[in-house]
Amino acid sequence: MSDLSVKSVTHRKSHILEIIFSDGHTECVDFSPFIFSNDHPDYVPYRKEENFLKYQIVDGNLNWDDYTMIFPIEDLRKNKLLR
Repeated sequence: MSDLSVKSVTHRKSHILEIIFSDGHTECVDFSPFIFSNDHPDYVPYRKEENFLKYQIVDGNLNWDDYTMIFPIEDLRKNKLLR
């Protein structure tokens, strides 16, 4: 899966994003369990939806604020975010 990348992202609601991957797979990922259970100060701002929605696709990765928050693409595709 080394060539796997994020092709597009659509906000569905709250902290849920629909992600389309380079292999054609689509996954709806709810980031709220990760964000709201993690007390690390880097993630606290993303509890506000307006900050969470400031994501970008950079080099095929889903990225927030210059890599403050980024996840392995394989984890996103499996919808398994580690806490």
